[in-house]
Amino acid sequence: MVGREANVQDALQNPDEIRLSKKDISVYLFYKPERIGRWVCAVTKRLDDEGFLITAYPTDAVKEGERIWHK
Repeated sequence: MVGREANVQDALQNPDEIRLSKKDISVYLFYKPERIGRWVCAVTKRLDDEGFLITAYPTDAVKEGERIWHK
């Protein structure tokens, strides 16, 4: 995602969907479509009242975790 920091920020600030990780309840996945069938996913973690970005990646599928927010 080098050079695509603006896409990651957009996914975090204006997601179309947020899901809770199935493996870790403190991990959230923020999804923003970039074109038909493709999304940017920004993975964050909340720990001790602090949040941070774990990773971000382009994907062709939304994970199955619990949907906690959507547009």
